[in-house]
Amino acid sequence: MSHLITLFEQHSYLILFLGIILELLAIPISAELIMSYAGYFVYQGKMNYVLALLTAFISTGAGITITYWIGRLGGYRLIERYGKYVHLGPERYQKTAAWFQRSGSKLLVFAYFIPGVRHFAGYVSGSSRMSFQTFIIPAYIGAILWGSCFITLGKLLGPKWENLHQAASKYLIIFLLVLAVLLTGYLLFRFYKIQIKNFFIQWLTRLTNRFRTIRATEIFLTCLTSVLIGFVILMFGLAQDYLANDVAQFNQIAEYIVYTAFYMDWMKELFIFQQPAALAGLIILTLLVIWLKNQNRLLEYLLLSVSILGGAPFREFIMEAFSILRTIGFKGKFHSADFPDLNAAMMMIIYGTCIFLLVRHSNTHYVTIAAPLFGLLLLIGLAIVNMKWTSVLPSDIVGGYVYGGVWMFFNFLLFELFRLVIERIKGERLNKK
Repeated sequence: MSHLITLFEQHSYLILFLGIILELLAIPISAELIMSYAGYFVYQGKMNYVLALLTAFISTGAGITITYWIGRLGGYRLIERYGKYVHLGPERYQKTAAWFQRSGSKLLVFAYFIPGVRHFAGYVSGSSRMSFQTFIIPAYIGAILWGSCFITLGKLLGPKWENLHQAASKYLIIFLLVLAVLLTGYLLFRFYKIQIKNFFIQWLTRLTNRFRTIRATEIFLTCLTSVLIGFVILMFGLAQDYLANDVAQFNQIAEYIVYTAFYMDWMKELFIFQQPAALAGLIILTLLVIWLKNQNRLLEYLLLSVSILGGAPFREFIMEAFSILRTIGFKGKFHSADFPDLNAAMMMIIYGTCIFLLVRHSNTHYVTIAAPLFGLLLLIGLAIVNMKWTSVLPSDIVGGYVYGGVWMFFNFLLFELFRLVIERIKGERLNKK
């Protein structure tokens, strides 16, 4: 291994160039590993960041172009005859070709991030007679994004580079896939803006016609139930990782990325939003808005009170459940005594519940969009500053948000059911009169 590292140090740009081309030719080499290691060399000062990015782009563009023309000139017969030598048999070719037919050329941008697809994207594009003008733009955009992601990650993670590859399958690859989906969506919107607009108009028209026969309350209850189920699944998943001590790598990577990439000095001012005065002001504002709207005041006040006052007891219940596991002989190692973090849980509950009630009682469409977005960004910001300036572990903060979300959405669903029962009782009384 040391010999390979020495070889990479001596011929870093050449190995980076050849490694990427060989993988795109369907040779079993991990170009992502090579690119992220090149990013680590950039962090150490052994490689130039711009030159590394340029090398990755040129080699990726060259590799995908070579495979395109091989597919274009040789066609399916060449793949059928020699494809087995590069792990591209007829069956795999047919699956990849079907994927491209469904997705379109623009999703070539996303193909680089899918193992088993990027190796054959050029071959299939060429053999399917896709024009080179249609192929080149998304293929080269994807080349830039693919190389930039892994080299930049290697540079940012620096000494934590080894942890990147130990945890990539669980955390970072998911992030890259989400990033690729977002970028693909943006490019699709740019290229097919009119078609997408017409599609959504038709879809919304059909959806509106369908929902005319369904009560809005039933739709709302369905949405709340779905979100609650999602949070419960996350809660059990986090509990399993916590009990198995599988959060150590996540904590190391999250802390390092926050310290090196995301934190800025002005963000320390966000601490004001978790001070008692700020929280009290938000709660008072919510109470006033509910009073002025005069719609189910008692029920809304109960929802706000139960959600906030019950947050700490719910967290204590979770802690007691973990303690019981110790008493019945659980042999695993508990990673933190503060999981889930009480402060994070209460921030989630207070801001989430108040924003929910403010949006419900607002007649302004801008508030409906801006308030939840503000709350989401604020919670992310508070997580970052708490990681930076307190001793709370990232996994404890994430656990606090998730467990707080479970309690919050449980109350939302419970009180909506109460509201539905009360409305039904009132309706029956009116019918009797």
